Amino acid sequence: MKESKEPAGPSELYTFLLKFATHRGAFPHSSGERAESCAIIAHMAGPEKTELAEVIRGLIRSRGRIPFAEFMDLVLYHPQLGYYNSPGEKIGPHGDFYTSPNVHPIFGHLIARQLHQMWEILGHPSPFNIVEMGAGKGLLCADILDYCREHLPGFYDDVRYLLAEKSAVFEEKQRALLAPFSARGKVEWVSPGVLLSGEKTITGCLLSNELIDSFPVHLVQQEGGKLREIYVVDADHSFAEILGPLSTLELEAYLRDYGAPFQEGQRGEINLRALEWIEGVSRSLHRGFVLTVDYGYEAEELYHPARRQGTLLCYFRHTTSPNPYQRLGYQDITAHVNFSALMRKGETEGLHGAGFTEQYKFLTALGLLQDLEKFEAGSERYSAAEFLKKKLAMRNFLIPGGMGSLFKVLAQFKGLEEAKLIGFQDPFRPAPVFGQNST
Repeated sequence: MKESKEPAGPSELYTFLLKFATHRGAFPHSSGERAESCAIIAHMAGPEKTELAEVIRGLIRSRGRIPFAEFMDLVLYHPQLGYYNSPGEKIGPHGDFYTSPNVHPIFGHLIARQLHQMWEILGHPSPFNIVEMGAGKGLLCADILDYCREHLPGFYDDVRYLLAEKSAVFEEKQRALLAPFSARGKVEWVSPGVLLSGEKTITGCLLSNELIDSFPVHLVQQEGGKLREIYVVDADHSFAEILGPLSTLELEAYLRDYGAPFQEGQRGEINLRALEWIEGVSRSLHRGFVLTVDYGYEAEELYHPARRQGTLLCYFRHTTSPNPYQRLGYQDITAHVNFSALMRKGETEGLHGAGFTEQYKFLTALGLLQDLEKFEAGSERYSAAEFLKKKLAMRNFLIPGGMGSLFKVLAQFKGLEEAKLIGFQDPFRPAPVFGQNST
């Protein structure tokens, strides 16, 4: 019932591993030069949705300029023309970037183990709701449910999996992939707006993988001793960036409460949408956990002067670019997550910290090395090419400087006195036994 998770052969996998920088989150220090303030930025390289460009220009003409956050929101989420709402492959070898579920199903298997412990800590509630927001093609959901059905049947019986998806294109892919589970009543879809409104609350875990990095961000720059905002204007069939006063005082308050001081000339991103999101998550969670997987840093590192140009990057056909004004509607735009903001804002909303660590440590604590050893011990079950392909895919979660360390995992809880989760314990202690080989 799954789509293929790996490239077709060993040579493709080597290429995949070598260019895994096209996994969103790689290269936070872009080698490309960003445009200076008031500079005209060419945007015609590669394909472009001219209708989307005209929508943006029309808005700029009516108002004179728009904050970059509004530009990014339109480019990614316009109901018909935005990147995420348009047909075409976005994720995987034929798309623009990879996500962890595309690498190997073990990622979902290990997360299933953590979810199982959460269910135990909560006293085996039925249903135990797993709510995944921004689930892409639905691969992570399929891997979690497959593993639970085979290895954790008691937990599987109590699981209800809810997908909160904003993109109709991705929801269609999810419904096709997960049809066997939805037919059994295991998977349902819920409106993200309804979910985050708190109209109905759940007990369980709200899960996201590479969601927050794609929220529209404000671009700001320290100039003349003041924090200024970057706006987008129309400039003779091209777009230009200009500096202006802050569009909202929330930006200054954000850096005061969740950020760090900027040096003169330094620019960076501010994700106000993430604060709204964590508020909604807390409203929707009666009792349980929030598990957030994404690339990013705590504030001191994210806003370090060494990142003078910020972390904004674009992804198109497994190449990266610092220019968000080209390939409108055809390329992804992302920015690294400020985990300090999620943690501090979460505390004010009643979400307490259960752990924060690098992804490779989280997965290792849940048994990644033991599963890899079991897989290697059973190598006779595979052809040499298939064995190498699977082994390299699993090891990719451990490569220094790769997705294992670029990605972070944050767990928060609500309605409990404390929560000691396996994924945040010492990853190199003797691991608990989690049933059979999950490969």
